Amino acid sequence: MIEIGLAVLAAICLLASLMPLLPFGHGMVRSFDFGRLQAIAISVLVIVGAILAGSLTSTLVAAVVMAVVAIAIQLVFVVRFTPLWPVQTVQYAGDSKEAPTISVLTCNVKQGNRDYQSVIDLVRDTRPDIAVFMEPDRAWVEALQPCLTEFRHSIEHPQEDSYGIILASRYPLLEHEVRFLLNEEVPSISCVARLPGGRDVRIIALHPEPPLPNRDTLGRDAEILVVAKQAHKEPLPLIVTGDLNDVAWSRTTRRFLRISGLLDPRQGRGMFNSFDARFWFMRWPLDHIFHSRDFVLVAIERQRFVGSDHFPMFYCLALTEDKSGENDPPSPPSKEDLAEADEAIQIEANRNRPPAGTDWE
Repeated sequence: MIEIGLAVLAAICLLASLMPLLPFGHGMVRSFDFGRLQAIAISVLVIVGAILAGSLTSTLVAAVVMAVVAIAIQLVFVVRFTPLWPVQTVQYAGDSKEAPTISVLTCNVKQGNRDYQSVIDLVRDTRPDIAVFMEPDRAWVEALQPCLTEFRHSIEHPQEDSYGIILASRYPLLEHEVRFLLNEEVPSISCVARLPGGRDVRIIALHPEPPLPNRDTLGRDAEILVVAKQAHKEPLPLIVTGDLNDVAWSRTTRRFLRISGLLDPRQGRGMFNSFDARFWFMRWPLDHIFHSRDFVLVAIERQRFVGSDHFPMFYCLALTEDKSGENDPPSPPSKEDLAEADEAIQIEANRNRPPAGTDWE
């Protein structure tokens, strides 16, 4: 029975490793993008169990082979988010006071979470230049006022369906807009902040739909790819941040980087798993920051638990003088990348449906 159990576990891990390779934008397939670390851990346990079982029967050999193949497939995707991989964004080596910097705190507060004070305390402890809050309803906006008033500008768009969003800035905002890219119920924010010294930076904050196993993921994927196309054309230094409801190593996120030309500062450093904050064994990186080659990294830190199902993330970037430097840009997009992005955007733009997850809170 132990042999059969190990073989079944190995087969499940192998299936979970192969499913995301299918070119289907459906939640039943794309959901397997998330648990890559869990698949690796279970595969390792299968191998250890087979070794401890003593003699390797044909069933155990098959289990070990499936587990090894599963680990190999998963490592192809996750190894770039470990120190074994070269960093994509170089570390800033100078004095942070000698270059304009911008610090960003992103926090999915979880609409049903009412631990307001923990979030307020975190904002006051980290003192970010830009703070982005996702899922705020009217109660959250009112509760956060004591700390929001400490910022120069606050763009508040609460909603009662877990798609509310707030962006607060200590820097002056030259322009700002709440946008609905593809769905009139899913807002995002675009703004231009002026840093000390007079340089301007565009910031885009978004929170697309979560994937569900009973519907396609085009709502999420298309919104991410719309921003990718906008980022590619953006002349200003650019930061894109938020809870993208997608993992850092997914097909969509990798395509986003190729089309946008933006960089992921986690590559070569760590995964910084931000979800699910409540369960240590079910975590993956959902809260992101991507940036143009104008920036180098000063700091990246996962923050403490604030009652939400997400850990807040803190980033600090230094704005360099030009785009030369040592940052390692992603590869350019292929014709397939551009064609599939256009197709996804066109399909979603022509649909009129409520976003996923509006009844979760």
